Amino acid sequence: MIGHKYKSIVCILLVCIMTIALCSCSLPSKNDKGYTKNGFYLDTIITITLYCDDAKEQVNNCFKIAEKYDNLLSRTKENSDVSRINNAKGQFVEIDSDTIELIKQGIYYGELSNGAFDITIGRLTTLWDIQNRTVPPTEAEIADKTGFSYKNIEVNGNSVRLLSDKEMIDLGGIAKGYIADKIKEYLLTQGINEGVINLGGNVVCLDKKNGRDEYTIGIQKPYDESGRPLCSINVYNKSIVTSGDYQRYFEYNGRKYHHILDVNTGYPVDNDLDSVTIINNSSTAGDALSTIAFTYGLDKGKAFIEALPDTEAIFVTKEGKAITTNNVTINTK
Repeated sequence: MIGHKYKSIVCILLVCIMTIALCSCSLPSKNDKGYTKNGFYLDTIITITLYCDDAKEQVNNCFKIAEKYDNLLSRTKENSDVSRINNAKGQFVEIDSDTIELIKQGIYYGELSNGAFDITIGRLTTLWDIQNRTVPPTEAEIADKTGFSYKNIEVNGNSVRLLSDKEMIDLGGIAKGYIADKIKEYLLTQGINEGVINLGGNVVCLDKKNGRDEYTIGIQKPYDESGRPLCSINVYNKSIVTSGDYQRYFEYNGRKYHHILDVNTGYPVDNDLDSVTIINNSSTAGDALSTIAFTYGLDKGKAFIEALPDTEAIFVTKEGKAITTNNVTINTK
């Protein structure tokens, strides 16, 4: 998977991954009224499946929610809240209360990880531009884009500003999880509690189908273009979020350069892991925690997750082994 071939190939891979994740769920009876829709927001494929009488209408409403937040939180859309902050040259910008909420969440996970997770990484992610690059940037270019810190975000009511020109907000490491949670929140207010929300690998499973059937979710086998899962888990009322070096990358001179960047070195994280999957109650938290745990590596990442309440993880090593925290049961057949 090299250079400009990335877009078409990754779309095929995402379709494979999501087909497995959804089709491997215990299927509802023929009498259930299920509806599935696919779309493209947040630079990824979204798949939503609901089981209810007005499933088609409600799925369409979910996509409207995804579009709303894409327009608020995207770094690349000119009039989004995030773009307006980044282009304000240090001036306060009044933004939507939901954007404020997510920025505060980003700051929280920056503190929790001692800066390993940093939503002001935007200049560095823009430089790497993993989706389109075929050659890595130079050391000098990378050095010029480091030195940023989430601590240079100032929040005052519903207004935000950046305190130096090193920072550019990029919510890509947490936004999909937040949007998945918002879609779930909407569905529950509508009395809908059976279905699966999949925002490009951020999966949220609602309650048991028919009050009895759990969802079987496949954990992707890294770099396997067939989309076959390495293992699976049975869950309901849970979020399942995976971060991995195989999801977006390019190859140059025999080395893979992926999208999860080390804020200290400016280069892609280089450790013993190919992916981390977080299982918990919040897709927002799962999004950030999967990135943090991946960045930490196996030993530190596992200890970090095990110290958190109501949170479990599956670590996939470069040797292809699935290593879990204490309370995860995986299916390997």
